[in-house]
Amino acid sequence: MVKINGTELDIAGQTLSEYLSSTDYNIKRIAVERNGDIVPKAMYGETVLQDGDSLEVVGFVGGG
Repeated sequence: MVKINGTELDIAGQTLSEYLSSTDYNIKRIAVERNGDIVPKAMYGETVLQDGDSLEVVGFVGGG
C-alpha cells in the first residue's frame, strides 16, 4: 500500500508517472514529495512506488 495525501492506495509497483496519468492532476502544476524528498519531474517515469511509501502531491494555483 502507498499512502498518497493521507489515503492508502494499492499501487505499489507502478511508476509515479503511471499513477499521475490515472489522476486529474496537471503534471505541469504539481510537486511530489516521496518519503520526505521532492521527486524531480524528470524522475517521475523512473520512480517506482514501493509498499510503505508516503507521497504528498501539492498543486500550484495561480491568481491575483
